[in-house]
Amino acid sequence: MRLGVLDIGSNTGHLLVVDAHGGAAPSPASSYKEPLRLAEHLDSDGAITEAGIAALTNFVGDALELAEDKGCEEIYGFATSAVRDAVNADAVLEHVLANTGARIAVLSGEDEARLTFLAVRRWFGWSSGRLGVFDIGGGSLEIAAGSAEAPDVAWSLPLGAGRLARTWFAQGRPDEDALRELRRSIRADIARQAGSLLRGGPLDHAVATSKTFRSLGRICGSAPSSEGLYVRRMLQADVLESWLPKLVEMSREEISALPGVSPDRAHQVVAGAFVASAVLDIFDISELEICPWALREGIILDRLDKLSVLG
Repeated sequence: MRLGVLDIGSNTGHLLVVDAHGGAAPSPASSYKEPLRLAEHLDSDGAITEAGIAALTNFVGDALELAEDKGCEEIYGFATSAVRDAVNADAVLEHVLANTGARIAVLSGEDEARLTFLAVRRWFGWSSGRLGVFDIGGGSLEIAAGSAEAPDVAWSLPLGAGRLARTWFAQGRPDEDALRELRRSIRADIARQAGSLLRGGPLDHAVATSKTFRSLGRICGSAPSSEGLYVRRMLQADVLESWLPKLVEMSREEISALPGVSPDRAHQVVAGAFVASAVLDIFDISELEICPWALREGIILDRLDKLSVLG
């Protein structure tokens, strides 16, 4: 069947159209995305602004039209941390429904971590043993680990690259004291719950997903997307540590010129690098393998599993 997955993230709205069949990998048929930057369309009270609501509504309407043109039998829409954390989330989603007919579900942080874990498990398989999955989004960091298809630990922290960039880098590069405090606060937030993962035993395979980790991997020397899905891509802890002070000193224009960095996300790279460095250090990981599948694929696989049970 042909499915459309409408992903409303903190940075980007993304429609992925796939041909999906039980027992087979979802095959991408079409993709449409727009840089919504909802996390930057928040007012001082934590509400998504009128401009943000209009951008979201227009994107959803355009995406639904494309999904229909591509013959989707089913369209599943979901939103993550930017909408989840907005004080007017219900009103925003009611506005989208009234103007487009699309119902957008809000995923909890735990569900986001769980579904991303499912996608990574299916991509790498059982040979990964005890698997750890780390995903830096625009608004949050998701962490999950386990030895089965469902993780035994899964949680979400408000440590997304976009959120931190907006809080710490809005006025340009922070001074040394502020950077030290940023580093300290990120590591304290992650370490607070790290024991729930570490008590389960060492990870056999540590994996990262999504755009921030992919960009950091490219900066640190991993293969470009042009080499295909099946090239092994790694993010080495020591290489990232050597890059971090250089990234801190770079301008946004210099960062956007680096391999794998899009201009609309260049302002988030340093914040994302601080989070990635903390993950590697706190969980004593020397390298992360970067998985091409993430939350959208997890949504599709979960939907196929449910249809299989019903069938």
